[in-house]
Amino acid sequence: MSVRFSLRFILGLVVLALVSGCQGSSSALPAAVAATNLDDPGVRTALDAIKPDLIRQHMSKLADDKLEGRGLGSAGYDQALDYVETTLKSYGVEPAGENGGFRQRVPLRNAAVVENASSLKVTSKAGTKTLAYGVDYLLAPDHLREKVAIDEAPVAFVGYGVSAPGLGYDDYAAAPNLAGKVVVYLSGAPASLPSNERAYYSSGPAKEAEAVKRGAIGTISFTSADDPRFRWDVSVATSKQGSFAWVDAQGQPSRGDVALRGSASLNHTGAAALFAGTPTPLKEIFAAAAASKPQAFDLPTRISVTTSSTRKDIDSANLVGRVKGSDPQLQAEHVVYIAHVDHFGRGVAMNGDEIYNGAHDNASGVAIVLEIAHAATALPTKSRRSALFLFVTAEERGLLGSDYFVRHPTVPKESLVADMTLDMPFLFHPLLDIVPYGAQHSSLMAPVTKAAQHLGIAIGEDPIPEQVLFIRSDHFSFVRQGIPSLFIKSGFKTGDPARDGGQINAAYRRDVYHKPNDDMSQPFDFEAGAQHARLNFLTGWLVAQETTRPAWNPGDFFGQLFGSPAPR
Repeated sequence: MSVRFSLRFILGLVVLALVSGCQGSSSALPAAVAATNLDDPGVRTALDAIKPDLIRQHMSKLADDKLEGRGLGSAGYDQALDYVETTLKSYGVEPAGENGGFRQRVPLRNAAVVENASSLKVTSKAGTKTLAYGVDYLLAPDHLREKVAIDEAPVAFVGYGVSAPGLGYDDYAAAPNLAGKVVVYLSGAPASLPSNERAYYSSGPAKEAEAVKRGAIGTISFTSADDPRFRWDVSVATSKQGSFAWVDAQGQPSRGDVALRGSASLNHTGAAALFAGTPTPLKEIFAAAAASKPQAFDLPTRISVTTSSTRKDIDSANLVGRVKGSDPQLQAEHVVYIAHVDHFGRGVAMNGDEIYNGAHDNASGVAIVLEIAHAATALPTKSRRSALFLFVTAEERGLLGSDYFVRHPTVPKESLVADMTLDMPFLFHPLLDIVPYGAQHSSLMAPVTKAAQHLGIAIGEDPIPEQVLFIRSDHFSFVRQGIPSLFIKSGFKTGDPARDGGQINAAYRRDVYHKPNDDMSQPFDFEAGAQHARLNFLTGWLVAQETTRPAWNPGDFFGQLFGSPAPR
């Protein structure tokens, strides 16, 4: 799961009524969904194809040290795609990539900061302080230029850097003129915003775009000391591998804005240096942010930033398979299941281990999508719509593989009716409840509710809104193109009073996530993986059976922000 696009789950009254109504019967569901029989013998045959031992087998293969962490451009990544392709062929899935094959070429560009040729200096009344790279700050490499600089620019703090007046929050409402300034903001977004909207406004691209629109020439982000997502050591380790973008046919990268001449993130020491001597101390800034109070003011400091970058082109690939639908008209439309194959390859060693195996992130998701494909091919009568199985590259680098696919799809773009993403579903205890991120925004709430009810799985509220999960995996690439999407994660119920699901989750994110010990030595519950496959398969099957394609709810935030393919 991507950190870069690094929730209390806010259900509207209509959705709450729908879920509570479904707990006793299916009467609250749309008639077409309610009438679909999940006890059909063909559906049971498909579900029987999903086995926990196969989840274990796929994960073990993909997270093996021999694949060296599935890094971009590596032999291990290619071997992972080979395994996925061989497995799909054995299940009878047909190719849906380029030139009649399974692969879709994704041209990538890596840009990396030349640390000893880059710098960040803070000038105040006390003098000029040169910060230490990797200790006090990190820089984002520039995908457009080898060297770019900011010289003694004025600085303005803009709270979270969020302008959402329609949701009752706007840091920029009382902001000073920002033209020619470096804009400084806190990571994250105010807790007063609804969960998934909070996630959207937390994203780096959304914040940068808002700052540039208001005339900023640079951005600086920093984090409060008690932010649970903050892990400077991991940020430093991953930054050494640089930043990636996909490249179009004209050689232009998907990232970069000529208006921005520098972008930095600060450690706590760097933030302290930047705010030294300011009338409003950091303690008060953090308190106002915690209270969701907008804030903006000029700082009595100036910033100088020099960023030197190297660039290297890398070829990677997505892999696309298809199970053709049975309806003569609806088979031209696709329900998409997606998982990312990439991880961090070899990196900074921890406890003598430099291979970032990515067993949970995301060999688990790939394994589950493979078994959903297994179930789809086992259906005696295929679903009415076609199923597309998409295994993507460069999710960890900013959702690049999925973004490239949805902008350059190997099937007609208008045929993509819904997406379901499998990424770190959480396989450390039985699957007793789920958080279906995205469900409250579209008609996809109905099928996921019916599928969960059929399997005896509860639907709960998001227990970790601060993790802003809605923007942090490949479904968000589809959302940005107006396609309703789901990202189903396990809740915290374990069925064992002695095991706290919240503590298990927090320990994984603190001690294992994006580290070399995310390997197969962990106590995975492979039956939970199989149950995830069953749930996602049934949800997608219900979508594929219904004549009406999924649609955003009337007036929905994301539907209005990104638009939607016209329902048919």
